[in-house]
Amino acid sequence: MRIGIGEDTHRTELGGPLRLGGVDVPHDRQLIGHSDADVLLHAVTDALLGAAALPDIGRMFPNTEPENRDRDSAEMLAAAAEKVAAAGWQIVNLDCIVSAERPKLADYQDAIRHRIAGILRLNPNQIGLKAKTGEGVGPVGSEEVIEARCVALLTSGEPWYQRPIL
Repeated sequence: MRIGIGEDTHRTELGGPLRLGGVDVPHDRQLIGHSDADVLLHAVTDALLGAAALPDIGRMFPNTEPENRDRDSAEMLAAAAEKVAAAGWQIVNLDCIVSAERPKLADYQDAIRHRIAGILRLNPNQIGLKAKTGEGVGPVGSEEVIEARCVALLTSGEPWYQRPIL
């Protein structure tokens, strides 16, 4: 089994909607980046790549390459998942945190979990998602940025929960 961690931060600007976890969330701000700036999918991508000891998202999809401009982060995550599978790994579960002062994400958490599950061909129950605020402190609290973190657990061969107990 292997564990990987992914983390990403993107600045915000006026506009919208907010793309988060592959879901467009109605909001008066949007994320800024070379791709579609989906901070959560970027963190998930890096967590999976890290657990498999593969190059990170920046090396796989450099922001210096024109073809990555406005690229859909769901495409990047799917491509990374294919590389992880080709290296002999299967996803056991993901646990994610999004830190955003606004919008409140409670109404969107299930949709985001289902979207990530769809991209990765997982059961939504394999994906944990928590939403936190900055409590009015720092760049998250002042709505300058949105941050995301993800921990991924991978297994090789037969999933651990299907192996016989010795």
